[in-house]
Amino acid sequence: MRQDSQLEVQELMVRYFDGLYRSDSAVLRSVFHADLMYVNATRGNYENMGLAAYMKRIDARTPPSSRGDPRNEVIERVTLHGDRIGIVEARMTMMGRDYQDLLTLIHTTDGWRVLTKVFSYVERGEAESAIR
Repeated sequence: MRQDSQLEVQELMVRYFDGLYRSDSAVLRSVFHADLMYVNATRGNYENMGLAAYMKRIDARTPPSSRGDPRNEVIERVTLHGDRIGIVEARMTMMGRDYQDLLTLIHTTDGWRVLTKVFSYVERGEAESAIR
């Protein structure tokens, strides 16, 4: 992975996590490609939508930051294939849930953007019970 691409993807992920935590659709629009496909793959809660519908949901959400929700995020892996496509595997805890995200990236004239967001989550209580 080229060093400049690696840094750009790291910066993209900082905006991604911050935008979600603050429910800031303006920041998230700088992360997502206009053709974004959002897919919730959580068992019993499957849904998919495009960018406009997802940003409408973000705008209607009470920002986790305003409630002081605990926040934790980890980039598990970044894999870039050439200079045009890549995958990010990330985890985050927010809104009482543990999320697992698989993000596909595409390099555009505006830099790296998330083209697909496929994720699932478990409620924090469920995750803690599963560990015991």
